[in-house]
Amino acid sequence: MNESAPGTHVFDTVSSRTVYSGAILALRLDQVVMPGGRVAEREVIEHHAAVAVVAVDADGNLVLINQYRHPIGRRLLELPAGLLDQQGEDPLEAAERELAEETGLAAREWAVLVDVALSPGFTDEALRVYLASDLYETDRPDPELEEADIQIVRMPLDDAVQAALAGEITNATAVAGILALSTARSTGAKLRPADAPWPGMPTAFLDRKAARR
Repeated sequence: MNESAPGTHVFDTVSSRTVYSGAILALRLDQVVMPGGRVAEREVIEHHAAVAVVAVDADGNLVLINQYRHPIGRRLLELPAGLLDQQGEDPLEAAERELAEETGLAAREWAVLVDVALSPGFTDEALRVYLASDLYETDRPDPELEEADIQIVRMPLDDAVQAALAGEITNATAVAGILALSTARSTGAKLRPADAPWPGMPTAFLDRKAARR
């Protein structure tokens, strides 16, 4: 049997079935051709894309939120963030919405900070983190459910970096955004514009929901 060179195999999906489809995710079982011809089953969680915001105020502080997360049963320091759960929704507009809903803030300056595939071993969930600056107050809708308990925390970037390295900030989105901003500032790396293409944005779950209508 001819073996392909490492890094060149095409992982064809020969069959696929959905075993669960809920409000924010679906579980799919795929049969995938491995190198050498063996077919293996892979569990895939389809999920909405998400956006998050590293918001920096006039004093240089990050605007974080302290929010309860039921799956782990405790509160986490996080970035303002949310899901793209409407077909065709613009990621930047979603980020603007989430910043307003969770903090009552808006921003005049936006850039793409980093894109993250959150756990590609089992889910297509991906995240875009924006940098927002030149903040100002805006209308905040009445919060509901867990968001009614959100505490806003302002923290200098250096303190946030230390908190992440000390295991005090463990939310993956927050760690990625905080360390990305610290690295960009220390290296002078140029950030992408806020409307930069996002080729890794997942759409399978929204496409599935649209097809059922």
